[in-house]
Amino acid sequence: MTKLATGRTRSPRGRALAVCAVALMAFGLAGCLGRSPQTTGSIDPRASATMSEDALRAHAQSLAERNARDPNDARVAVAYASVLRRLDQRAQAVAVLQTAAIRNGNDMELMGAYGRALSDVGRLEEAEAVLARAHLPERPDWRILSAQGTVADQRGDHARAQGFYEAALRIQPDEPSVMSNLGLSLALTNRLTEAEATLAKAAADPRADQRVRQNLALVYGLQGKFKEAETTLARDLTPTEVASSMDSIRAMVSQQNSWNAIRQADASEQAPTRRN
Repeated sequence: MTKLATGRTRSPRGRALAVCAVALMAFGLAGCLGRSPQTTGSIDPRASATMSEDALRAHAQSLAERNARDPNDARVAVAYASVLRRLDQRAQAVAVLQTAAIRNGNDMELMGAYGRALSDVGRLEEAEAVLARAHLPERPDWRILSAQGTVADQRGDHARAQGFYEAALRIQPDEPSVMSNLGLSLALTNRLTEAEATLAKAAADPRADQRVRQNLALVYGLQGKFKEAETTLARDLTPTEVASSMDSIRAMVSQQNSWNAIRQADASEQAPTRRN
């Protein structure tokens, strides 16, 4: 998840909800791309992680040309869809992966990416079915298990989601991205003490990035621990961004029905959007 200020115009409530909802989606599938040793060089999806928006657009154009020449090339399709998602062109990412999946239905990396893309646009039933085909029961992939958890959380089945996260953690103990998803899932069921403990442990891991810390700050805020939330946010955000984020969290906490609002945000934040 990126900083709360993303270039999209959101109400204070919307920005705070995005901390939870976007992280819940993005983290569950983080790492699903680029797992295959066949993914190398200029089509490695991870190569776009630190690109500027202008560089991303140029990279997208190059990948679009390669995808047009061979829309069934799974490696190019996965890389191209990854860049499209970063540019918030999520419906187009689905279309690219859907085309490739027709000819590469047994490619598990591709199916993992396709499941994520479907989840992004709220096609949850399809995402669930596709992700189930993205790994084998006898060889479960912790990344896909975590992805399946995020879909279950979006569908309101938090107990099932937590089962997926726990299964992922048995394979990859203490993985911060999975623990972050588990913490948010616990928060969605108002188990805030457990959510805080889970996220605090994840945030203490050297592998954790600012998304984990922002999720921890949200859970602090939901418990009225605003000083702790502010201190946590200050590790990554500027003072102005911290103040804006704290206003957002307070606005959400003040709502009587904030738990339903968080759940609804899981769906609403997945609609395709485009930065100006």
